[in-house]
Amino acid sequence: MTNELRVLADSEWTAWWTALDWAFGGLPESREEQKLWRDLTDFGRSYGVWDAGQPVGTLGTLTMAVSVPGGAVLPVAGVTMVSVAATHRRQGILRTMMRRALETYRESGEPLAALTASEPAIYGRFGYGAASQRLSADIDIHRVSLGLPPGADNIALRVVDPADEAERCEALYARIVPTRPGMLARGPGWERLPLLDPPQDRAGASARRCVLAERDGELLGYARYALKPEWEPAGPRGTVLVRDLDAAEPAAYGALLRYLHGIDLMSTLTLDNRPVDDPFLHMVSDVRRARLRVADRLYLRPVDLGAALAGRTYATDVDVVLEVSDGFCPWNEGRWRLSGGPGGAVCERTADAADLALPVAALGAAYLGGTSLVSLAAAGRVEELRPGALGSAATAFGSAVAPWLPHGF
Repeated sequence: MTNELRVLADSEWTAWWTALDWAFGGLPESREEQKLWRDLTDFGRSYGVWDAGQPVGTLGTLTMAVSVPGGAVLPVAGVTMVSVAATHRRQGILRTMMRRALETYRESGEPLAALTASEPAIYGRFGYGAASQRLSADIDIHRVSLGLPPGADNIALRVVDPADEAERCEALYARIVPTRPGMLARGPGWERLPLLDPPQDRAGASARRCVLAERDGELLGYARYALKPEWEPAGPRGTVLVRDLDAAEPAAYGALLRYLHGIDLMSTLTLDNRPVDDPFLHMVSDVRRARLRVADRLYLRPVDLGAALAGRTYATDVDVVLEVSDGFCPWNEGRWRLSGGPGGAVCERTADAADLALPVAALGAAYLGGTSLVSLAAAGRVEELRPGALGSAATAFGSAVAPWLPHGF
């Protein structure tokens, strides 16, 4: 076989996408979704491997930005649409594409790369660590009541067509992004993503709806949701499926949650992707009847280690030398002194003795503050070389709020 790696050309999109679709067993995306991903794809930094004129490997790149601890929003290369044909496994195709992509991201000045993993076991060997989690819940509406924050009764709610108020909702989303690590800043074109609602993907649910939370005409929150009506001999047992729920203050969040919890003919309120520290956990009367589930979400890897660590702030003052192993991106290998605190940081190469030793994937996992260095050390992923260094570094790397990726890519 003569595998050839090359940059994705616009004329090759249909064949490239078909290969991706085949590898995933038939993607459910509608034509509208396919057009959106084509429009968002950075063709000059997306790759295909071809054999005898046919694509047998795909790797797409999205140009994005992600919020980090301290409120900064840093460039991040979004790795997506990754596949290798079943006929061409174990030939190094994914490794070849990933290496070229990471080299390109470094040349482009992106300090970070990110992905969501259909198969998490694949990406650790390329330096990606699980940096955030998603919390899902199925709340029993009839057996769980809500305790709401002060001011919720002063919030006005209004049901609208999602498209009619999309611009205001996007502006509110942009305000919220710096307040929680892991959120993606949505550039031009991305505003179409929350409005995608192809009928074939609804699985018996209604078209997407939207409710706004306002005070004196100011938008303070919104929820996009669908209803899935079901009936049994005893009566209705429908489900409220929450797609998006964003609010700028507790009162607006509480008012929206009460609205979703109180929709007639519904028995279950399903929150599919929330931060692991979401406020609903402290509003429900019986958290056990919320049937909670936690799963991995965003995978992150430093591309330019020094720039990545200097790009965020730290919860407390930190001065630590890190011995980093990164066989896949050797330019990150070696010792780095990280010095900083709540006001900013610098990270530079050093010949000083190391305080901690860890692989780059562990740094990716800890970077957003959602995974403790102490926890990683307990798993053998971080080695403390100077007594006391681990605890102080773990505290500094922490985040007051859990990182969260609000939607996939």
